[in-house]
Amino acid sequence: MRRQTGYFITFILFLLFMFVLYQVHSELKSSRSFNTVLDEEIPIGDVVLPQTSYIKDSTGKVISEIRQGQNRTILPAEEIPQIVKDLFITIEDQHYYEHIGFDITGIGRAALINLENDSIDQGGSTITQQLARNLYLTNEKTYNRKLSELLYSYQLERTLTKEEILTLYINAIYFQNGAYGIETAAKLYFNQSIKDATLAKIAFLSAIPNNPSLYNPITNFSNTKKRQERILQRLVEAGKITTEEYEKAVQEPIELKMSNRIDQYPDYSTYIYHELEELIAEKEGFNENLHSATDNEKKELQKGLDQKVNEVLESGIMIETALNPSIQKEAVQALERHLPYANVQGAAAVIDHTTNRIVAIAGGKNYQKFTFHRAFQAFRQPGSVIKPLLVYAPYFDQTGASISQTINANNYCKSGYCPRNYGGGQYGNVTLRTAFKYSYNTPAVRLFERIGIEHAFSYLDKLHFSNVVKEDHSLPAAIGGFTYGMSPLEMTNAFATFANNGQFIKAHGITRVTDFQGNILYEWDEKPEVVWSESANQKVRILLEDVVKSGTGKEAYFSTSYIGGKTGTTNDVKDLWFIGLTNQYTAGVWVGNDQNKSIYYMESRKPQMYIWKDMMKASHK
Repeated sequence: MRRQTGYFITFILFLLFMFVLYQVHSELKSSRSFNTVLDEEIPIGDVVLPQTSYIKDSTGKVISEIRQGQNRTILPAEEIPQIVKDLFITIEDQHYYEHIGFDITGIGRAALINLENDSIDQGGSTITQQLARNLYLTNEKTYNRKLSELLYSYQLERTLTKEEILTLYINAIYFQNGAYGIETAAKLYFNQSIKDATLAKIAFLSAIPNNPSLYNPITNFSNTKKRQERILQRLVEAGKITTEEYEKAVQEPIELKMSNRIDQYPDYSTYIYHELEELIAEKEGFNENLHSATDNEKKELQKGLDQKVNEVLESGIMIETALNPSIQKEAVQALERHLPYANVQGAAAVIDHTTNRIVAIAGGKNYQKFTFHRAFQAFRQPGSVIKPLLVYAPYFDQTGASISQTINANNYCKSGYCPRNYGGGQYGNVTLRTAFKYSYNTPAVRLFERIGIEHAFSYLDKLHFSNVVKEDHSLPAAIGGFTYGMSPLEMTNAFATFANNGQFIKAHGITRVTDFQGNILYEWDEKPEVVWSESANQKVRILLEDVVKSGTGKEAYFSTSYIGGKTGTTNDVKDLWFIGLTNQYTAGVWVGNDQNKSIYYMESRKPQMYIWKDMMKASHK
C-alpha cells in the first residue's frame, strides 16, 4: 500500500510539473533567464553522430570499414525517402509537428498505465524524447531520468528544427546487430541503400527499433514480420499508403541478404591506420610541439593526438590510398610460398616511384590486423644493402670517380676493427664495379673512410631513417653495423631515391582524406630533397643493374627495361635482404627471425630474392 501511495504522489507531482511547463511554454520562449539557465545546464551545441569511415584502394573500391564504436552511415534529410519519415511519425509520434518536445496526453496516458501496473514500463516518448535519450541519457526506467529527458527534449526543440530532429532520429536509432541508422540497416540486412528498398522492406526495417532484441530479424524473423504488417496497417489508417500498396507490401516475400563487414588486406589497412595518425599529427601541429616537449608533455600530446584521430574517424571519412590489390596479394602469397619454416618471418614493401606511393606492404606471414607489422615496425641490421646509400652514392657524389676506378679488396684492420669479405676472400685491387657486384666488405669500409664518417652520414640523414643514432657514426656502419637498424619500408623508400635522379621523396600510402561530400580534409605535401647528384645516381644504377644481371642478386632477375638491386646478409645470417627497382617500382624484402636468431639454413634458398621477383613480376603484368 505504501509503495502504491508513493507512486501516486510521484505521479501527481509529475503531472503537475508537466502542466506547469506546458502552460508557461509561451512565456519560456521569451523568458531570457529560464532559457539561459537551460542553455548553461543542458547545452545542446552541434549534434554529431559517430559514423563509419572507409579505406579505399587505388581504384576507389572500399577495402576496409572503420567503426569507432557504432556502425553508422548518416543520410542527409534530402536523401531519406519521405515514406521513411511518414512511417516513423505514424508509428512513434503522430503529434510530432504539434508538440514542444513532449506530448502531455501521451505522457499522462503512459503514467496512468504505469500506476495501474505498479511499474514504469510505459514511456509515452515522442521522437524528440527518444532522440534525447539516444544522445544524452540512458535507458534507465526512473522518473528522474524521465524528467531529464523532458528537459533535453525541450532544449532540442528550441535549438533544432523539426526536420533536423527527425533526420537525427532516423540516423541515430539502433537496428540490432551493430547497425545504427536506417541506411546502415538497409545495407546490413538487404545489402542495398534505403533509397532502393521497397515499401515492404522499409516497413520491415522500421519494425526493429521498437525493441531490437524482440524484433531481431536474424533470430526473431516472424516477430519482425508480424510487426511489419501492423505498421503497414497503421500507414493505411493514417492515409499514407493505399490499400493496394498495403496488400502488395504484405505479400512481398522478405528475404535477408546479409552483407559482411568489409575488411580486406589487413597488412595494408593496418599500415594506413598508422599513416593516418602521422598525417593528422603533421597537419594539426602535433609534430611541431613534440620536438621540444618533455616526457610528460609528450604523453599529453599523444593523448590529444589519439583523441583527434578518433574524432576524425568518427566524423565519417574516406581514406583514399594507392593500394594495388594484385601486387598486395602477390606480396602476401610470396611470403607464404617462400618461407616454409614456422620460425622464419618476412616483410615486404612496394613503392610506385613514379607517384611516390606505397602500393603494397606485407607485415609478415599469416599477418593478423593490428599485430606487430614487420614492414614498418621491425628495425633490423641492414647488412650490405646500406652500401649504395651510405658509401657508394656519397663517394661518387663527393669525388666524381668512375665506376672503373680501382680499390683494394684485401683484408682491412684499423684500431681493432678488422672486417672481412664474405668467406674470408682477398681479391687485390678491383674496380668499384666489381667490388659492388660481389658485395665485398673491405672496399666499402675503405671508401667510407675516404669520404669521412660524418660527411657520409650527412647523406644518410636526408633519407629520413628514424632510428639512426650518434653511436652509429663509426666504421662498421659501412657494412650494416647499426645500433637499432632500419625498417623494410624505410630501406625501400631510401632506394627509391635511385629511381628519382638522386632526390628523396617520402612515400605514402594515403593519397588524400576526404569527407563524404568529397571535400579534402588532409593530404600529404611532397617535398623532394636532393641527396646526391644525378651523375652519382646514374653510376649507382649501373652498379645495381650489374648485381641482378651477373652478381649476388642473379636469382632476382627477370626481363624488363631496367632492373637493379642489392643483396644484404648480416652476421650469423640473422637477416636476409634484397632491395631493388625497375622503371616503375621499388621493392624491398626482409627475411629473418623475430627473436633475432640465425636462419643460416635459409641462406642457400635465397628466399628474399624469389619473393622480390614474384612481387615485381606481378607488378609488371
